[in-house]
Amino acid sequence: MRDDRARAAAAPEAPRSARAFDAVVLGGSAGGTEVMALLLASLPADFAPAMLIVSHLPADSPSYLVESLRYRCRLPVVEPDSGERVVAGRVHVAPPGYHMLVDDDRTIALSIDSSVRYSRPSIDVMFESAAHVYATRLLGILLSGANDDGSHGLEVIRAMGGVAWVQDPQTASSATMPRAAIARGAVDDILSPTLMAQRLAALPASS
Repeated sequence: MRDDRARAAAAPEAPRSARAFDAVVLGGSAGGTEVMALLLASLPADFAPAMLIVSHLPADSPSYLVESLRYRCRLPVVEPDSGERVVAGRVHVAPPGYHMLVDDDRTIALSIDSSVRYSRPSIDVMFESAAHVYATRLLGILLSGANDDGSHGLEVIRAMGGVAWVQDPQTASSATMPRAAIARGAVDDILSPTLMAQRLAALPASS
């Protein structure tokens, strides 16, 4: 029995990222769209969590992000309306010119409040709102980008018990965004896009 206790004490704890999640929030800016496409292409058709995506896009020109991601992803990809329910196994993409938030009843809210970190939609706004709704059942992912939007949001996710991944800055077209999150200590794992895709696809079903 003493040996069993010793082995149990020596066994490493399961990583926080091995838990099941109800939602995954994903943010990126310059250079992030290509990684988003890679991640979504890796997801199986029975991927369990809801996914919410914010990308910094100009509000005054047409966005083809939803169409591009639909082409690569087995899951439904939508640009949601305000009041629409967040659905498991669906990808919800923030429309250009609107902050996208998750309300307490797990519906989408869209806002035209002022830009945050020069951006609307803001990654921080979406991450923070989702953190307060999903708490320990939330995974936040921050990709390539040219400013520090998302860093504070990752801090909130971790403070609420969720998990935070960032793209390895050495693999990012614009490393400012992931480096800012790392500098703030707001990160659980620093991953290449390929490893991130593998881990995301292997997440356990929600329970």
